[in-house]
Amino acid sequence: MSVLSDGAFLWYLNRATGLVSLLLMTLTIVLGVVVRRQGRLPGFARFGVVGLHRNVSLVSAVLLVVHVVSAVVDGYVSIGWLDTVVPFVSGYETFWVGLGTLAIDLTALVVVTSLLRGRLPVRVWRGVHLTSYALWPLAFVHGLGAGTDLGSGWVLAGAVGCAVAVLVASAVALSGRLRTRPAEDRAADALALARTSLATGRPAAAFRNR
Repeated sequence: MSVLSDGAFLWYLNRATGLVSLLLMTLTIVLGVVVRRQGRLPGFARFGVVGLHRNVSLVSAVLLVVHVVSAVVDGYVSIGWLDTVVPFVSGYETFWVGLGTLAIDLTALVVVTSLLRGRLPVRVWRGVHLTSYALWPLAFVHGLGAGTDLGSGWVLAGAVGCAVAVLVASAVALSGRLRTRPAEDRAADALALARTSLATGRPAAAFRNR
């Protein structure tokens, strides 16, 4: 019997890639918040954090592909290729597998738009990129419902840790957005400051520091 036809191997491969992919998704979200807030990690310049964020997300996507392929090839349950791209059509665990399919579709969308970032409007890229916050809970709930690993033991503890990390990162990202004034308001203030400076002949810094 070949290695690829060995049900036990495919079962372990499917579970392992799913779990590690979820862990890397968590790390991707945390690093994304660090990048957005222009933070740094020990031993990394800011561009290094950006590169790490990109590479971790790509590795997570690759593992997700392996996770999907191993589930289809295994044949232990009825999951077809169509089920991996069209949500909620699988004959096996329709709802839970459908959530995983949605996560796959969002991952593909985020990866493709990231590769095309230089050719897309910033608002389009950013809007699509924000869907990664929906991607994680979809993958997490999919694992709880369709898998057998997240319900107990050290895997459950790791899953809870990932959930806490994502919640904290999301809260930090949201608080940063609430404190940041809209770009239109900042532009209007800058224009008003420039006009005042021209009208009075005083440098703009004199008004900014008052």
